[in-house]
Amino acid sequence: MASSPLLLCVIFCSYCLVALGGRHERGFVLVPTSSSSASEPACSSVSQVTSDPNRASVPLAHRQGPCAPASVASSGKPSLAERLRRDRARRSHILSKASGRTVTLSGASVSIPTSLGAAVDSLEYVVTLGFGTPAVQQTVLIDTGSDLSWVQCKPCDSTACYPQKDPLFDPTASSTYAPVPCDSNACKALADGGYNDGCTNRTDSSLCQYGIEYGNADTTVGVYSTETLTLKPGVAIRNFSFGCGLRQQGTFDKFDGLLGLGGAPESLVSQTAGTYGGAFSYCLPPGNTTTGFLALGAPSNNTADFLFTPLHSSPEGPTFYVVTMTGISVGGKKLDIPPAVFSRGMIIDSGTVITGLPETAYSALRTAFRSAMSAYPLLPPKEDLDTCYNFTGFSNVTVPTVSLTFDGDVTIDLDAPSGILLDDCLAFVGAGSDDTGIIGNVNQRTFEVLYDSGRGHVGFRPGAC
Repeated sequence: MASSPLLLCVIFCSYCLVALGGRHERGFVLVPTSSSSASEPACSSVSQVTSDPNRASVPLAHRQGPCAPASVASSGKPSLAERLRRDRARRSHILSKASGRTVTLSGASVSIPTSLGAAVDSLEYVVTLGFGTPAVQQTVLIDTGSDLSWVQCKPCDSTACYPQKDPLFDPTASSTYAPVPCDSNACKALADGGYNDGCTNRTDSSLCQYGIEYGNADTTVGVYSTETLTLKPGVAIRNFSFGCGLRQQGTFDKFDGLLGLGGAPESLVSQTAGTYGGAFSYCLPPGNTTTGFLALGAPSNNTADFLFTPLHSSPEGPTFYVVTMTGISVGGKKLDIPPAVFSRGMIIDSGTVITGLPETAYSALRTAFRSAMSAYPLLPPKEDLDTCYNFTGFSNVTVPTVSLTFDGDVTIDLDAPSGILLDDCLAFVGAGSDDTGIIGNVNQRTFEVLYDSGRGHVGFRPGAC
């Protein structure tokens, strides 16, 4: 009987570890499997950025989950295979653009400039903003890989635009809407960014026309315009430049438009640099049943919880945000990866799902992760994901911690399991060469990721949503 108290202690401690689900124990975390977790059909919580008078924030949600507005709920959630197909196309396009390689697209039925952006149908997170005066709510995708924002506008009809559940934005009903003249400096600046598509053929005046072709050949064309953008009551951005979309063609799905968060002059971030210093952040929630946030501006004084690494621009243009990774650890042990493998940098992207690593780094990560997970049977690959597991019969799984180290000796521990596994697969792939990589949104979950161009760094605050 002397051993009974010890046995009870072991059982109780094991229960506590399972209940907490996120406590590291010598480089491993015990978590419940998805099959043992109760389903949550409703949005369970709302996360917001810490109150700060110098910042403006709005809720952010996954567009396929119950926290998203009903207006963007699609008829059916895409399969994992379809999500990965879209993600592969986006990742390939971004890496091609960032490295200066030629991107070949199929022809489009409208004549617009060179391909810009990436696949819109791969984007997963939305925010709701107010356009015009009075403000009309529009739910838009967020994208750090795009610059020019746009929404569908009247008089667009079903033959020229895709269906959306929200009313189309009506520029004639807004007292603050203004089209940009074709001979203006603003239109000339749009041409410098590669978004200009000439002028409209209106008889009364010639207006500046924008055009975007995304990596999957989706297109949007319309009038370049300015309008009041309301983030929340009392917080508005006047003379916000955006595209009033009159012709959209492709695989668009329910959302009302796109909010560009890249680093080029056309983006929301650059347009509000005078007010918010060229800084913004977001927190992507661990699952689809909770919300995160998107915030403009950097914390005014309290940054003690952030870990900062230098921010670099892509040599091919200012859109992308690049950081330097220096190492990866699995189960608390640093992998033997030569630092030169990461010399081309890693793009941080809100729209890419799966992280694409230089091939040498991914090979080392896969070997270490599979070794640490040897107790669980491997499944055949799921599209690009080649390290997938069968957790049938397991109520809990022991997952090794995965940590990423960046320039400045900054190490972040990815959330387990939401920041490591996607559909029971390791959420990393190899890029096929030791070239530029992309940090996808799965790895970013639960962190507040702060992009601060003014101060030249990116910050990570764990456990923010």
